[in-house]
Amino acid sequence: MVAEEQDIQQSLQILLSTSQGERVMLENFGCDLNRFLFEEISQSLVNGLNSLIRDSILYYEPRIDVARISVDESKESLGVLEISIEYTVRSTNSRFNMVFPFYLNEATQPST
Repeated sequence: MVAEEQDIQQSLQILLSTSQGERVMLENFGCDLNRFLFEEISQSLVNGLNSLIRDSILYYEPRIDVARISVDESKESLGVLEISIEYTVRSTNSRFNMVFPFYLNEATQPST
């Protein structure tokens, strides 16, 4: 059992990893990032992810205010986007951030 900031972190993790329609009682819950799988990394993909994540947090995580969302290509792994969310907890006015790795495909390191 967790509480406060750790509960919010876990809630965001669940929100980002849940597809819409996956939960029977809350069909619209989730971020539905899976629809972006196998997409080519472009500015339109980054903008789409940013908008989708911001809207999902707005509707399903009222305990926080999002300050910034950034989507960047991972420098360590091919085919991975790092989604960084900076937010403020409304009840305590404390600032936090989290990084969520989003795997676009099953990329492998090129052999040398």
